[in-house]
Amino acid sequence: MQRGRGSCPQTVFGHKLYMDNNFSSSDFFDDLATKQISCCGTVRPNRKGMPQYLGPKRVTLQRGDLQVRTRGDLTTILWRDKRDVRILTNIHDALAEGNFCDNNGKAIKLQIVADYNRHMGYADKGDRMTNSYSINQRTWNWTKKLFFHLSDLAILNSYILFSSLGVKKILRSDFRNTLLGNLLVQAGQESNVQRSIGRPPATDANVMRYEERGRKHWPIRSATQRRCRVFA
Repeated sequence: MQRGRGSCPQTVFGHKLYMDNNFSSSDFFDDLATKQISCCGTVRPNRKGMPQYLGPKRVTLQRGDLQVRTRGDLTTILWRDKRDVRILTNIHDALAEGNFCDNNGKAIKLQIVADYNRHMGYADKGDRMTNSYSINQRTWNWTKKLFFHLSDLAILNSYILFSSLGVKKILRSDFRNTLLGNLLVQAGQESNVQRSIGRPPATDANVMRYEERGRKHWPIRSATQRRCRVFA
C-alpha cells in the first residue's frame, strides 16, 4: 500500500457492508468488490495483506495522529484516540495524514470512525447485552459454546420483543429469572428419589433378582446370546 497524500475518489457500489475485525481483510474486501459490495471495518494489525508500517510497535502515535496507506480503492488508516484504531475501507475517500485535535487537545473524530460507529452500534450493543449474562466457559468445546450463545441471543430477542409491547419495563436480570422459572414450571417437578450412598450390598441385588423371578421372568429365544441379568 502507498502512503496517503490526499483525498482520492473511491468506487462505491450499490451495497455497503460494515463488519468488525473478526472478518475484515484486504483479500476479503477485494473478493466482495467483485460482487459489487463495498466494505468498511476495523482490522487487526497482523492480518495478511496489511501494511507492515502500520503494524504494532512499528509506529508510535500521539493523540489525534493519523497515518494512511492506500492500494487502489482500498484504504487503511491508523488513528490514535485513547488507543490505536485501525480501519480498512473501500467506501470512504483516502484522507491526508497529520495530527487533528481541537483546542482542548482532544482528537477530532474522523468521519470514517463516525460512520463505522453509527452502522455497527446496534451490533456492538447487542454483543454487549448478550455477553452480560453469558455462561460460556473457555474450556467448553465449540458445539456447547454455540448452543448457549444461540440461547443467549434468543433470550435477548425475546426481551426486546417483550419491551416493545409497551408493558412496564423490567430489568433484564428479572426477565431472565422469570423466564427460567416459567420453563421449570413447564418442565414439571422432579420427584426426589432417596438414593443410598456407597456400594449396595449383594443381598439387595439378590432380592431384586428373586422379585423379578416371581414375576415369571422366562427366557426368550434370540438370535444373539447375551447374559441374563436376572438369573446371572
